[in-house]
Amino acid sequence: MQTIFIMVKCELGKTYDVANHLVLEIEQVSEVHSISGQYDLMVKCYLPQEMDIGHFVASKIQLVPGIKDTFTLIAFKAFA
Repeated sequence: MQTIFIMVKCELGKTYDVANHLVLEIEQVSEVHSISGQYDLMVKCYLPQEMDIGHFVASKIQLVPGIKDTFTLIAFKAFA
């Protein structure tokens, strides 16, 4: 399993709509947090090892209505 975090910049007034869509419609999305700074949302996803991260982001995340920009981070190890 691969863990990725995607920071999402939304169109004005669309943050809650985008967050709801991500949580309800994309099964790989584990959590969505509203954040401060340049981006509006932080999205945590778990992907199967064989899944292409770039294709997932381009075809599943970036096409959600209301998303303006994304920035993807790949996690190496989780510390408990």
